[in-house]
Amino acid sequence: MKRSIILSLLFLPLFLNAQFKLTGNVKSETEAIAWANVVLLSEDEKIISGGITDENGSFTLNAESGTYNLVISFLGFEDFKKDINLQLNVDLGEIILKEAANALDEVVVSYTKKLIDQKPDRIVFNIENNITAAGGDALDALKIAPGLRVDDNGISMLGRGNSQVMINGRIFPLSGAELVGYLNSISADDIKKIEVITNPPAKYEASGNGGLINIVLKKGVQNSWKNTTSAIQNINTHSFLTLRNSLLYNKNKWNVSFSLDKTDGSLRGLEDFQVYYPESTWDIDITTKDNEDAFSGRLLLDYEVSDRSTVGVQYLGNNRQPDIRDRSISNIFNASNTLDSLLINDGNSLQDINSHLVNLHTITALDTLGRKLSFDVDYFYYDSNQERNFRTESFSPNMEFLNVNAAAITTSNQSIENFTFKGDMEHPFDFLNLSYGFLVSSTKSKSDIENFNTDSGAPELDVNTSNIFSYMENNQAIYVNGSKKINEKWNLQLGLRAENTQTEGFSENLNQTNKNNYLKIFPTAYMSYEKNENNSMTFSYGKRIRRPSYRNLNPFRVYVSSNTFSEGNPFLQPSFTDVFEFKHTFKNKLTTNIFFNRTVDASGIIFTSDIENQTQIVTRENFYDQNTYGFGESYLFNTLNWLQSQNSFNLVNIQTKFIKPINAIPQNGFSYSLSSNNTITLNDVTKLQLDMRYDSFAKSDLFTLGEMWSVDLGLSKSFFNKNLKASVFVKDIFNTSSLNNLASTVNGVRQVYGQNRNNRFIRVSLSYSFGNQKVNVNERGFGNEEERRRTN
Repeated sequence: MKRSIILSLLFLPLFLNAQFKLTGNVKSETEAIAWANVVLLSEDEKIISGGITDENGSFTLNAESGTYNLVISFLGFEDFKKDINLQLNVDLGEIILKEAANALDEVVVSYTKKLIDQKPDRIVFNIENNITAAGGDALDALKIAPGLRVDDNGISMLGRGNSQVMINGRIFPLSGAELVGYLNSISADDIKKIEVITNPPAKYEASGNGGLINIVLKKGVQNSWKNTTSAIQNINTHSFLTLRNSLLYNKNKWNVSFSLDKTDGSLRGLEDFQVYYPESTWDIDITTKDNEDAFSGRLLLDYEVSDRSTVGVQYLGNNRQPDIRDRSISNIFNASNTLDSLLINDGNSLQDINSHLVNLHTITALDTLGRKLSFDVDYFYYDSNQERNFRTESFSPNMEFLNVNAAAITTSNQSIENFTFKGDMEHPFDFLNLSYGFLVSSTKSKSDIENFNTDSGAPELDVNTSNIFSYMENNQAIYVNGSKKINEKWNLQLGLRAENTQTEGFSENLNQTNKNNYLKIFPTAYMSYEKNENNSMTFSYGKRIRRPSYRNLNPFRVYVSSNTFSEGNPFLQPSFTDVFEFKHTFKNKLTTNIFFNRTVDASGIIFTSDIENQTQIVTRENFYDQNTYGFGESYLFNTLNWLQSQNSFNLVNIQTKFIKPINAIPQNGFSYSLSSNNTITLNDVTKLQLDMRYDSFAKSDLFTLGEMWSVDLGLSKSFFNKNLKASVFVKDIFNTSSLNNLASTVNGVRQVYGQNRNNRFIRVSLSYSFGNQKVNVNERGFGNEEERRRTN
C-alpha cells in the first residue's frame, strides 16, 4: 500500500499542464559564450521566459506550447533572433554568434562570483578566488566551506553526521582517516567549487546520513590549454614541501586533464588523554612526528566520437607512506593524587598505502529532444600494509627503571577490490522530465593481523590476537526520478530508489561467519516556490542509509600500546536517517535554513575501560537513536565593491536515546557556530583574506566537546599579467582551533581527549601558469561510489 501511494505521487505531475523545453548551446567562432542573455518573447513582445547561458554556453528555457521569438545577446556580438514554434521539446544545438562590425578591439568583462551561493538543493562554495585555500589542498578548502567539520575521522555536516565526498560527481572510495589523507594530495588551486548537498535526490546512492559533498575540479575550455606549476611550503615545528603540476588540454574532439603531486616532509602531532579510574588517574601525553610523504596522479580523458556520443576514461592513483614515530608518557596517580609510577611508550608505525581507480564511461544523446543514455564501468583496488612496533617501559616516580611492561610488533594488511556497473537514462516527456537507472556492485575485502610478543627479544606469534578476516558485499539498486515545472512559481520533484544488499563476513581465527541480507526503499521529494524575484522557498525530504566501514566490521584487536587497543564489530548494522529541510532565500543574500533529522539504530565509537586491568578499550556498537533539530542563517554583504563578506550562524539541538544497555548518560543539548569569511580587494592584483570561526561547547550521543575558535589571515599578489601568483597564509593565529575536552563517562570511568595536529602553521606558496587561462567545469560520477567510500 505504501509503495502504491509513493508511485501515485511520483506520477501525479502527468496530469498537470504540459510545458516544453527549449535548449541550445551558444558559441563564438572559437569558444563557448558564458553569461549570454537568452529571452523568449511572445508575439506581442512580452517576456515569457529568460535566463543566461552557463559556463559551457548552454541554456534551457521552459514554456507552454506556442509561437515565440528567441533573442540571444552578448556584448560585442550581433543579436541572434529566431522564430520558434514550440509544440514539443526543441534542441537548437550549436548557435554561433557573430562579432559585431563595430565591436571594440578588446572587450573585458569582469565578474566576481559570490563566495557562497545558496541553491534550492545545495550550497555552492566558489573557492577559486579564496586566498585561504590558495596553495593548500582539498582538505584546507573543506575546512573553510560553510557548515562542514573536518577531523581525523572524516568530513561531516554540522549536526547531520558523516558525509560522502564526491570528486567531479563521483563518490570517492575512501572514508575516515584514509579519505582525509588522500584529500591532502589534491590541490585546492585545481578546485572550481565545492557543493554541499544536504538532501541528495534519488539518482545518487542513499548512503551517508550527512548528505553529499561534491568537489568540482577545473577543466580547460575548447581550443585551450593551461599548465600550472606550484611549490608550497608548510612551516611549523616540522615542515613539508609540496610540488604540483597540472595540465589542461581541450582541442577538437579531445579533452584531457593530467596532474602529478609530490609531498615530502612531516608534521607534529600533540595528544593528551586523561582516564579517571575509581582508585587512580592516568594522565597521558603523546607526541608524534607524522610523515606526509605521498605521490599521486590524475588523468581524465574524453573523446567525442560523434556530435552525440562521447567516450572517456579516468584514472586516480595514490601512494602514501604516512609513517608515524610516537612517544607517550603516562603519569599514573594513586587515590591520594600522588604520582605512583610512569609508563613510557615508544612506537613506530611503517605504512605503505596504494589505491587505483579506473572509470570507463560513455554518454550518448539519443535524439534532439533531450533523451540521453550513459554507462559507467568502475574498478577500484586498495591495498594497505602496516607494521606497528612499540615498547612500553615502567618507571618509578623518580624515573628509576622498573621493568618492560610490554613490547610487541603488529603487522596488518588490508586489500579491497570493487567492481561496479551502472547506467542512467534521462528521458524528458512533454509533460514530465523523467530519469531512471540501475547499479550493480560487488566488493571483496580481506584483512589479516599478526601480533608478535617481543618481551623476551625474539618475536613470538600470539595466535589469540592474530586473525584473518574476509568480507564480501553485493549491491543492486534501481531508481526513478520525475520533475515537473507546475507553473511559473511552483516546481515539484519526486524520486524513489531501491537498494538490495547481501553481505558475508568470516573470521578465520574465531571460525565465525556473519551474513546479512536486506532490501530497502529510499523516497525523496522536493517542492520549490518562487513568490517573486526576491523570495524563494524550498521543502525537501529524503531517506538515507549509513553502512559500517569495512574496517569497523573486522572483529580483531589492534594494539596501540600495552594498555590501549581498538576492535571492530562484525555484527554492526546499517543505520537509517529521515531528513526534512526547509529553506528560504531573500534577494540571494539572506538564507534561512531549518532542518530535522531522525536517525535510528545509529552506530558509533565507545571509549570504555577495563577497571581491573586499567586498560582503555575502543569498541563499535549500534547503540542509539537520535533526533537533530537545526536552524541556520547565512548573509552575504557585497555592497562595497572592495569587500565581499559571507557570514553564517547555525544552532543545533541533539537528542539521543540509548537502545542498548550502556552504563552511561546520553549527552543532549544545544550547540552553535559562527563564521565570517571576508575577501578584501586592495587592488587588481592584491587581495587580503580574513576568516573567523567559533564552535561552541557541544554534546552528542556519548560525548561532550569543548569550544573551538580560530582567526586566519592570508595575502596574495599576482605578477606578470597574473601568470605568477604568490601568497602567504597564517592558519589559526592564536592556536585555539584544536580538538579539546572530548569527554565521555562509561562504566563510571571518565575519559578526556584532546588533539592538535599542526593546527597553527604558516603556508607560503608560489605558482606559475602559462597557456590559455580560461577554465570550464565538466562533471561526471564514478559508479562504485558507496563501496569505495567505506574502505576505511
